[in-house]
Amino acid sequence: MELDLQLIRVLRNMVKELYASLEQDIASYGLSTETFQILEFIYNRGPQPIQKISDTFSIPSGSITYVVDKLEKKGLVERLPIPGDRRKSNVTLTSEGRSYFDNIFPKHSQLIAKNLSFATDEEKSELVRVMKKIGFGIQAKQPEE
Repeated sequence: MELDLQLIRVLRNMVKELYASLEQDIASYGLSTETFQILEFIYNRGPQPIQKISDTFSIPSGSITYVVDKLEKKGLVERLPIPGDRRKSNVTLTSEGRSYFDNIFPKHSQLIAKNLSFATDEEKSELVRVMKKIGFGIQAKQPEE
């Protein structure tokens, strides 16, 4: 039991420090974490409907719409109609948005690598394996009666 509690404390503290570092980096680009996540998602996955973005990040679609509106005003994204469905549109990066993210994403990725450089690739692979095992176990656990 004590080891379980220690694991939770260590994990919580590590995530707190990692996120603080990443959030500071994101803020240096004048972006919120939520905005950065949306831009990164579109950057790596291509055009996405607002509902897909909402579902992916568990953020209400109204909030996503608000963020997308702000990004549109900055010229970083645009909405493109989905063929066959006039009510929906895909959010995609503009050429300015792609250029902007081409500039900041490698720097952000380097910071992630620097933050995780204290572990070997083998240790990182093992950590991924163990965290997935715990996560899947929690998801599969049936409510106790």
